Amino acid sequence: MSSEQIAPLMRLTERYCVVYQTPAHPPGFALEPQLPIHAEQMFEVLSDPAIYEYENEPPASVDWLRARFARLESRQSPDGCEKWLNWVIRLPSSELAGYVQATVHPGGRAAIAYELASRYWRRGFAREACEAMLSELARYGVRNVHAVFKRKNVRSLCLLERLGFAPAAPEAYVRPDELLMTRSLSTGAET
Repeated sequence: MSSEQIAPLMRLTERYCVVYQTPAHPPGFALEPQLPIHAEQMFEVLSDPAIYEYENEPPASVDWLRARFARLESRQSPDGCEKWLNWVIRLPSSELAGYVQATVHPGGRAAIAYELASRYWRRGFAREACEAMLSELARYGVRNVHAVFKRKNVRSLCLLERLGFAPAAPEAYVRPDELLMTRSLSTGAET
């Protein structure tokens, strides 16, 4: 995506865009609210076959992904009970690396998920993007966060452990081949 294409996008997302500067990746990365305009770049990211080793499948088409992003753009469920917080991860090079997302439930609970193209694995981007998302979730009043993933997915297990998550007793919605991990968020600035 050229700088001419990014400028209008940044104006669209300016009030929701969260920019993080980190010592590991100066000048940092941006979490941009996921919008239909991201569909083309995200289709490339989500077409990486390596990310489907354990579950799911790539999006059917750019149009399908654009329609999905349009449905999620409201950032809330149709009944208004849940907040749908979806961000794309934009690198300083303007490339999109993947996404982080959270479904915020009533009572200060949230479920998180994340996906990065395999070329960005083991470089600290997932941890930093998830930490940034967790900081944002604390601003939404979230106190407890959980993630569900396939037991065989050791990368997710290690990432969640580094983020301070711990295994929890499975809930009814967790399948036998999945793990549930949880973490409490402080009410202060630390996460």
